Amino acid sequence: MIIYNDNEAQQNFSEVLEQATHEEVFVKRADGLSFAIVLQSPEKSSPFAVAGVKTSVTTADILEVLREARKSI
Repeated sequence: MIIYNDNEAQQNFSEVLEQATHEEVFVKRADGLSFAIVLQSPEKSSPFAVAGVKTSVTTADILEVLREARKSI
């Protein structure tokens, strides 16, 4: 855990964000309030979701192809 005061955090914001990717980072204001900076994981998306590609293939279609492929192994 690392703690910055609000002035340090403001002057070194990129460093603060980089540090937050590795450990808990807190920013403490002069009035005593404390804030946590937390890394949020990116939203998980399907490996089949490709921008700009439209298809009528359904999940059931994909699963059927996988079943057939596994039978031939």
